[in-house]
Amino acid sequence: MNILFCGDSNAENGILIAILSLLKNSGSEELHIYILTMYTQSFKKKFSPFSKHAADYLKSLLVEQNPKSTLKLMDCTGLFVREPLVANMSTHFTPYAMLRLYADQIPQLPDKILYLDADVIIRRNLVDFYQQDLTETEFVGVLDYWGRFFFHNLHEHKVFDYVNSGVLLLNLPEIRKTNLFVKIRHLLQTRTVPMPDQSALNHFATKKKIAPRRYNEQYKLQSDTVIQHFTTSFRFWPIFHTLTVKPWQVERVHEILKLHEYDDILTQYLDLKDNLVQN
Repeated sequence: MNILFCGDSNAENGILIAILSLLKNSGSEELHIYILTMYTQSFKKKFSPFSKHAADYLKSLLVEQNPKSTLKLMDCTGLFVREPLVANMSTHFTPYAMLRLYADQIPQLPDKILYLDADVIIRRNLVDFYQQDLTETEFVGVLDYWGRFFFHNLHEHKVFDYVNSGVLLLNLPEIRKTNLFVKIRHLLQTRTVPMPDQSALNHFATKKKIAPRRYNEQYKLQSDTVIQHFTTSFRFWPIFHTLTVKPWQVERVHEILKLHEYDDILTQYLDLKDNLVQN
Protein backbone atom coordinates (compact mmCIF):
# COMPACT_ATOMS: atom_id res chain seq x y z
CA MET A 1 0.00 0.00 0.00
CA ASN A 2 1.36 3.42 -1.00
CA ILE A 3 0.73 6.32 1.38
CA LEU A 4 1.51 10.01 0.85
CA PHE A 5 1.96 12.68 3.53
CA CYS A 6 3.06 16.30 3.19
CA GLY A 7 4.37 18.62 5.85
CA ASP A 8 7.03 20.57 7.69
CA SER A 9 8.56 19.82 11.08
CA ASN A 10 5.23 20.59 12.76
CA ALA A 11 3.69 17.58 11.01
CA GLU A 12 6.12 15.08 12.53
CA ASN A 13 4.01 14.23 15.59
CA GLY A 14 0.84 13.80 13.58
CA ILE A 15 2.51 11.59 11.00
CA LEU A 16 4.00 9.46 13.79
CA ILE A 17 0.48 8.87 15.16
CA ALA A 18 -0.90 8.14 11.69
CA ILE A 19 1.87 5.63 10.99
CA LEU A 20 1.39 3.93 14.37
CA SER A 21 -2.30 3.54 13.53
CA LEU A 22 -1.43 2.21 10.07
CA LEU A 23 0.92 -0.34 11.59
CA LYS A 24 -1.74 -1.46 14.05
CA ASN A 25 -4.31 -2.01 11.31
CA SER A 26 -2.21 -3.30 8.40
CA GLY A 27 -0.87 -6.53 9.87
CA SER A 28 2.12 -7.78 7.91
CA GLU A 29 1.23 -5.84 4.75
CA GLU A 30 3.97 -3.81 3.06
CA LEU A 31 3.63 -0.06 3.57
CA HIS A 32 5.41 2.36 1.28
CA ILE A 33 5.32 5.84 2.78
CA TYR A 34 6.25 9.01 0.91
CA ILE A 35 6.63 12.34 2.74
CA LEU A 36 6.85 15.54 0.71
CA THR A 37 8.54 18.51 2.36
CA MET A 38 10.45 21.66 1.37
CA TYR A 39 12.32 24.73 2.51
CA THR A 40 10.09 27.81 2.26
CA GLN A 41 8.68 30.83 4.01
CA SER A 42 5.52 32.86 3.65
CA PHE A 43 5.26 36.62 3.89
CA LYS A 44 4.73 36.27 7.64
CA LYS A 45 6.48 33.10 8.74
CA LYS A 46 9.48 30.86 8.16
CA PHE A 47 9.08 27.08 8.21
CA SER A 48 11.40 24.18 8.96
CA PRO A 49 11.18 21.12 6.69
CA PHE A 50 10.32 17.65 7.93
CA SER A 51 13.62 16.41 9.35
CA LYS A 52 15.64 13.53 7.96
CA HIS A 53 16.15 12.30 11.52
CA ALA A 54 12.39 12.05 12.10
CA ALA A 55 11.94 10.33 8.73
CA ASP A 56 14.68 7.81 9.53
CA TYR A 57 13.04 7.02 12.86
CA LEU A 58 9.62 6.52 11.26
CA LYS A 59 11.24 4.26 8.68
CA SER A 60 12.72 2.13 11.47
CA LEU A 61 9.23 1.55 12.90
CA LEU A 62 7.94 0.42 9.51
CA VAL A 63 10.86 -1.90 8.83
CA GLU A 64 10.61 -3.42 12.30
CA GLN A 65 7.12 -4.68 11.43
CA ASN A 66 7.88 -5.58 7.81
CA PRO A 67 11.44 -5.42 6.40
CA LYS A 68 10.00 -4.80 2.92
CA SER A 69 8.24 -1.59 3.97
CA THR A 70 9.84 1.69 2.96
CA LEU A 71 9.75 5.40 3.73
CA LYS A 72 11.08 8.13 1.44
CA LEU A 73 11.44 11.78 2.44
CA MET A 74 11.29 13.90 -0.72
CA ASP A 75 12.48 17.51 -0.95
CA CYS A 76 10.09 19.42 -3.24
CA THR A 77 11.69 22.85 -2.81
CA GLY A 78 12.67 23.01 -6.48
CA LEU A 79 9.16 22.23 -7.68
CA PHE A 80 7.64 24.86 -5.41
CA VAL A 81 10.17 27.51 -6.42
CA ARG A 82 9.51 26.91 -10.11
CA GLU A 83 5.75 27.17 -9.63
CA PRO A 84 5.19 29.17 -6.43
CA LEU A 85 1.54 29.41 -5.44
CA VAL A 86 2.16 33.01 -4.45
CA ALA A 87 -1.46 34.17 -4.26
CA ASN A 88 -2.15 31.69 -1.43
CA MET A 89 1.02 31.80 0.66
CA SER A 90 -0.50 33.81 3.53
CA THR A 91 -3.72 31.93 4.19
CA HIS A 92 -4.19 30.30 7.60
CA PHE A 93 -3.18 27.01 5.95
CA THR A 94 0.56 26.39 5.68
CA PRO A 95 2.13 26.23 2.19
CA TYR A 96 2.84 22.55 2.91
CA ALA A 97 -0.87 21.81 2.60
CA MET A 98 -0.48 22.53 -1.10
CA LEU A 99 2.49 20.22 -1.71
CA ARG A 100 0.20 17.36 -2.74
CA LEU A 101 -0.62 19.43 -5.83
CA TYR A 102 2.87 18.72 -7.18
CA ALA A 103 2.52 14.93 -6.99
CA ASP A 104 2.02 14.70 -10.75
CA GLN A 105 5.49 16.21 -11.22
CA ILE A 106 7.27 13.55 -9.14
CA PRO A 107 8.04 10.46 -11.27
CA GLN A 108 9.24 8.50 -8.22
CA LEU A 109 5.69 8.36 -6.85
CA PRO A 110 3.65 5.24 -7.73
CA ASP A 111 0.61 5.50 -9.98
CA LYS A 112 -1.86 4.79 -7.16
CA ILE A 113 -1.23 6.47 -3.82
CA LEU A 114 -3.39 7.34 -0.81
CA TYR A 115 -2.87 10.90 0.40
CA LEU A 116 -3.55 11.47 4.12
CA ASP A 117 -3.49 14.67 6.14
CA ALA A 118 -1.24 14.57 9.21
CA ASP A 119 -4.22 14.78 11.60
CA VAL A 120 -5.84 11.42 10.84
CA ILE A 121 -5.97 8.17 12.78
CA ILE A 122 -6.54 4.89 10.97
CA ARG A 123 -9.04 2.74 12.86
CA ARG A 124 -9.49 -0.25 10.55
CA ASN A 125 -7.72 -1.95 7.69
CA LEU A 126 -7.64 0.15 4.49
CA VAL A 127 -7.19 -2.64 1.95
CA ASP A 128 -10.76 -2.60 0.59
CA PHE A 129 -10.69 1.17 0.12
CA TYR A 130 -7.21 1.16 -1.39
CA GLN A 131 -7.77 -1.69 -3.84
CA GLN A 132 -10.83 -0.22 -5.56
CA ASP A 133 -10.71 0.28 -9.31
CA LEU A 134 -9.62 3.77 -10.41
CA THR A 135 -10.14 3.41 -14.14
CA GLU A 136 -10.99 6.84 -15.61
CA THR A 137 -11.00 8.27 -12.08
CA GLU A 138 -8.76 11.15 -10.96
CA PHE A 139 -9.29 10.54 -7.26
CA VAL A 140 -11.63 9.11 -4.66
CA GLY A 141 -12.64 11.32 -1.73
CA VAL A 142 -15.30 11.74 0.94
CA LEU A 143 -17.76 14.63 1.18
CA ASP A 144 -16.63 17.50 3.37
CA TYR A 145 -18.84 17.30 6.46
CA TRP A 146 -19.62 21.03 6.54
CA GLY A 147 -18.53 22.24 3.11
CA ARG A 148 -21.02 20.00 1.29
CA PHE A 149 -23.78 22.34 2.50
CA PHE A 150 -22.14 25.51 1.18
CA PHE A 151 -20.30 24.51 -2.00
CA HIS A 152 -21.61 22.62 -5.04
CA ASN A 153 -24.82 22.15 -3.11
CA LEU A 154 -28.21 20.78 -4.00
CA HIS A 155 -29.47 24.02 -5.52
CA GLU A 156 -26.75 24.12 -8.16
CA HIS A 157 -25.80 20.52 -8.89
CA LYS A 158 -28.72 18.47 -7.52
CA VAL A 159 -26.25 16.41 -5.47
CA PHE A 160 -23.68 16.85 -2.72
CA ASP A 161 -20.27 16.56 -4.39
CA TYR A 162 -17.83 18.82 -2.46
CA VAL A 163 -15.12 16.53 -1.09
CA ASN A 164 -12.70 17.01 1.78
CA SER A 165 -9.08 16.95 0.62
CA GLY A 166 -7.65 15.29 3.74
CA VAL A 167 -8.11 11.72 2.45
CA LEU A 168 -7.62 11.25 -1.29
CA LEU A 169 -6.96 8.06 -3.20
CA LEU A 170 -5.05 9.44 -6.18
CA ASN A 171 -4.72 8.05 -9.71
CA LEU A 172 -1.66 10.00 -10.87
CA PRO A 173 -1.69 8.84 -14.53
CA GLU A 174 -5.28 10.06 -14.90
CA ILE A 175 -4.44 13.32 -13.11
CA ARG A 176 -1.59 13.87 -15.58
CA LYS A 177 -3.90 13.02 -18.48
CA THR A 178 -6.54 15.58 -17.46
CA ASN A 179 -3.99 18.15 -16.22
CA LEU A 180 -5.99 18.43 -13.01
CA PHE A 181 -3.10 19.53 -10.80
CA VAL A 182 -1.67 21.77 -13.56
CA LYS A 183 -4.95 23.70 -13.67
CA ILE A 184 -5.09 23.97 -9.88
CA ARG A 185 -1.51 25.22 -9.58
CA HIS A 186 -2.13 27.87 -12.22
CA LEU A 187 -5.22 29.09 -10.37
CA LEU A 188 -3.42 29.24 -7.01
CA GLN A 189 -0.54 31.19 -8.55
CA THR A 190 -2.83 33.96 -9.66
CA ARG A 191 -5.88 34.08 -7.38
CA THR A 192 -6.42 33.82 -3.63
CA VAL A 193 -8.86 31.04 -2.90
CA PRO A 194 -10.49 30.19 0.46
CA MET A 195 -9.38 26.72 1.55
CA PRO A 196 -6.99 26.82 -1.44
CA ASP A 197 -6.21 23.24 -2.46
CA GLN A 198 -9.59 21.84 -1.47
CA SER A 199 -11.70 24.47 -3.22
CA ALA A 200 -9.60 24.30 -6.40
CA LEU A 201 -9.63 20.51 -6.39
CA ASN A 202 -13.41 20.46 -6.29
CA HIS A 203 -13.68 23.18 -8.93
CA PHE A 204 -11.56 21.45 -11.57
CA ALA A 205 -12.12 17.74 -10.92
CA THR A 206 -14.26 16.06 -13.56
CA LYS A 207 -13.59 12.40 -12.78
CA LYS A 208 -13.92 11.94 -9.05
CA LYS A 209 -15.66 9.27 -7.01
CA ILE A 210 -17.38 9.84 -3.67
CA ALA A 211 -16.60 7.28 -0.97
CA PRO A 212 -18.69 6.59 2.15
CA ARG A 213 -18.26 8.83 5.18
CA ARG A 214 -16.53 6.08 7.16
CA TYR A 215 -13.34 6.61 5.14
CA ASN A 216 -12.96 10.22 6.30
CA GLU A 217 -14.99 10.83 9.45
CA GLN A 218 -14.65 14.54 10.19
CA TYR A 219 -17.21 15.10 12.94
CA LYS A 220 -17.54 12.35 15.52
CA LEU A 221 -16.41 8.75 15.81
CA GLN A 222 -18.99 6.32 14.41
CA SER A 223 -19.22 2.56 14.87
CA ASP A 224 -18.06 1.92 11.29
CA THR A 225 -15.34 4.61 11.10
CA VAL A 226 -12.24 3.48 9.19
CA ILE A 227 -10.34 6.80 9.15
CA GLN A 228 -11.01 9.55 11.68
CA HIS A 229 -9.93 13.03 10.58
CA PHE A 230 -9.51 15.58 13.36
CA THR A 231 -10.62 18.69 11.45
CA THR A 232 -11.92 21.97 12.82
CA SER A 233 -15.65 21.61 13.31
CA PHE A 234 -18.58 23.64 14.52
CA ARG A 235 -20.40 23.21 17.82
CA PHE A 236 -23.74 24.78 18.69
CA TRP A 237 -23.92 24.30 22.48
CA PRO A 238 -23.86 26.17 24.78
CA ILE A 239 -23.06 28.85 22.18
CA PHE A 240 -21.99 28.55 18.56
CA HIS A 241 -18.20 28.06 18.31
CA THR A 242 -15.49 26.29 16.37
CA LEU A 243 -13.61 23.39 17.90
CA THR A 244 -10.15 22.14 16.98
CA VAL A 245 -8.56 19.17 18.72
CA LYS A 246 -5.64 17.34 17.12
CA PRO A 247 -4.57 13.75 17.87
CA TRP A 248 -1.24 14.80 19.42
CA GLN A 249 -3.11 16.98 21.95
CA VAL A 250 -3.77 13.90 24.01
CA GLU A 251 -5.23 15.63 27.07
CA ARG A 252 -7.65 17.60 24.90
CA VAL A 253 -8.67 14.41 23.08
CA HIS A 254 -9.61 12.95 26.46
CA GLU A 255 -11.05 16.01 28.19
CA ILE A 256 -12.83 17.82 25.36
CA LEU A 257 -13.72 15.06 22.91
CA LYS A 258 -14.19 12.46 25.66
CA LEU A 259 -12.51 10.07 23.26
CA HIS A 260 -10.53 7.04 24.49
CA GLU A 261 -10.84 4.86 21.39
CA TYR A 262 -7.17 5.40 20.48
CA ASP A 263 -5.56 5.28 23.92
CA ASP A 264 -3.25 2.42 22.95
CA ILE A 265 -1.93 4.34 19.95
CA LEU A 266 -1.68 7.65 21.81
CA THR A 267 0.12 6.02 24.75
CA GLN A 268 2.58 4.54 22.30
CA TYR A 269 2.94 7.97 20.68
CA LEU A 270 3.75 9.62 24.01
CA ASP A 271 6.39 6.97 24.69
CA LEU A 272 8.02 7.39 21.26
CA LYS A 273 7.65 11.05 20.27
CA ASP A 274 10.93 12.19 21.81
CA ASN A 275 12.73 9.91 19.34
CA LEU A 276 11.66 12.26 16.53
CA VAL A 277 13.99 14.94 17.89
CA GLN A 278 17.71 14.60 17.32
CA ASN A 279 19.70 14.94 20.53
